Amino acid sequence: MEPSPETADAAPPVHRIRWASVIRGEKLLPLAWLTCLAFLILPETLLAHLERTEWLVCVFAWLFLIVLGCAVAVVRHAEHLAHHLGEPRGTLVLTLAVTSIEVMSVTAVMLHGENNPTLARDTLFSVTMIVLNGMVGMSLLLGGLKHNEQAYNLQGANAYLGLIIPLGVLAMVMPDFAHGAVGAYRRLPHQLFIAIFAFVLYVTFVFLQNRRMRGYFVEDSAKVRDTRERPVDRGPGTSAVLLIAYMVPVVFLVDHLAVPIDYVMETLHAPIALGGLAMAILVAMPEGLGAIRAANRNELQRSVNVFLGSVLSTIGLTVPAILLISRVTDHPITLGLDHSDLVLFVLTLFMSVVTFSSPRTHLLQGAVHLMLFACFIFFVFFP
Repeated sequence: MEPSPETADAAPPVHRIRWASVIRGEKLLPLAWLTCLAFLILPETLLAHLERTEWLVCVFAWLFLIVLGCAVAVVRHAEHLAHHLGEPRGTLVLTLAVTSIEVMSVTAVMLHGENNPTLARDTLFSVTMIVLNGMVGMSLLLGGLKHNEQAYNLQGANAYLGLIIPLGVLAMVMPDFAHGAVGAYRRLPHQLFIAIFAFVLYVTFVFLQNRRMRGYFVEDSAKVRDTRERPVDRGPGTSAVLLIAYMVPVVFLVDHLAVPIDYVMETLHAPIALGGLAMAILVAMPEGLGAIRAANRNELQRSVNVFLGSVLSTIGLTVPAILLISRVTDHPITLGLDHSDLVLFVLTLFMSVVTFSSPRTHLLQGAVHLMLFACFIFFVFFP
């Protein structure tokens, strides 16, 4: 049977529309590369006169929004790869992409200006608060309002928390109580121990997650229908190329973003934790927004994998990387939390255990996590 004229005429435009939609969705890419070119040719001119408030705001906003937009695009294309790879490999691609951005961002700010030994700690703490309180709270609240109660795989959440809690306490609580207190973890043996311990546990977890424990991190296919929108206009190769194309501007521009951040903290004497908060927003927002949308679509399992997986990778991968970089570059860092931050961190871990102790969640749990997030923001500006 020969195809009808309508079918023959309609077939070619389908391919053209598909590529046109891909091109239209990447409007940020040329702007990001043009920004890289501008800062490559005229770095001294563009980063001069930061003492003028209006110019400081313009440069910071320009760089921050471009880097944030590129980070969002990196996560978007990582999600496209995730759809092709399936769970839990897809979530692993997402967390590794975000961890790379996190390590590069913290390293860039850490190596600029005067040494700030608490920057890495403040960034890690801010990421934890934003993800486990802000993002989790918003997901549970919006998901609860729309779907009442939501289900997920309890075994997977417990597996994540089973590593997050000991690694988080050893990396960010124990230093304050070790012999020698603040200076203890600056010694090489302590740094080597926590770095190797965290990395080995994370690698072991990833191996088990993709092999024997794979069923812990997926929904029951017999009960839950997969409603995720799969990208039909591109293959995994296209997504990988676009991911790299967006990652390059992030690597280049985050180094220049460190200049206005350092100026605000060192010259204008802004709260020290503000630098860590800015870096944490770059790290947590792109991945978190996608996870919030997933929860709103009643895909809580994917949200749980993303949220808890990002916190675990922050502690299991970022902490060893930052410790190694600080040792190589001779920039000492302090990991132990102090005072209200320490209380909020321990309280957040405790509430996460309570929240994920039942296979179903509701909006009240989301409200509690959002309240803890509000406390975190309050103490950043009023320590």
